[in-house]
Amino acid sequence: MITIKDLGFAYGEKVVLKNISMTLEEGRIYGLLGENGVGKTTLLTLLCGLKRPQAGSIDTDGLKPFDRQPSLLSDQYYLSDEVPAMNMKAEEYAKNYGKFWENFDLGKFHEVMAVFENDPQQKMTHMSFGQLKKTYISFALACNTKHLYMDEPTNGLDIPSKSQFRKAVTKYTREDSIILISTHQVRDLENIIDPIIILDRQDVLLNATLEEISQKLYFDYSSEKIEDALYCEMIPGGNIQVCLNQSGEDSKVNIEALFNTVHQHKELIKGIFNK
Repeated sequence: MITIKDLGFAYGEKVVLKNISMTLEEGRIYGLLGENGVGKTTLLTLLCGLKRPQAGSIDTDGLKPFDRQPSLLSDQYYLSDEVPAMNMKAEEYAKNYGKFWENFDLGKFHEVMAVFENDPQQKMTHMSFGQLKKTYISFALACNTKHLYMDEPTNGLDIPSKSQFRKAVTKYTREDSIILISTHQVRDLENIIDPIIILDRQDVLLNATLEEISQKLYFDYSSEKIEDALYCEMIPGGNIQVCLNQSGEDSKVNIEALFNTVHQHKELIKGIFNK
């Protein structure tokens, strides 16, 4: 389990995170959502120990990430949005750098590369941005870490590759893993992320499972408008409308509509989910 308590971080006088508290549980793929500049990437780099918390604490299975103890470093991986083109073949990169993770599996690297239809014998400097992204995703999954942090992993992927990404993440990660994926591409990950974390400037607006969300909010897809809807958006054939779930009826959560609802009713949503 990862426990974040009263976490704070600033770049000079610009406060990015303030009093951030949440827990991340094993066996979950968390979606980390938020507008640009709210601190999603900063949070990921704090979780993997690249930055030191300036206030509060992070506890990862009893360890502090910034202490950078080998036992934790070998069981976590941070996939940045930036993917450098190394002057070597993808397989050579995997063999050389996989040594730093004790559970690295070269066979799995080849399997995931095959899922992506990516050539491990291709030189990374000759790859497109999308091919590089798929190479680093394959490497990240092959490290077999318990803690996996991904920053905008589907940026640069074409439509077939996004489907392959979802398949790879669900098939090639450990059952006890804690996966945190920061994304603006909600539709790319809609079928695999649960719970949903929505980060605001210096605040956590929501940290809830899809089940918890559907218990408290109702997502209506009819053409008939609901007067007291919290959010309404026109779609072909009708509307997506989000209301308070007063009847207890199940509905399919639309994450984009959820995100917009939360940002239009921040205090209301925090009150509903923090009871």
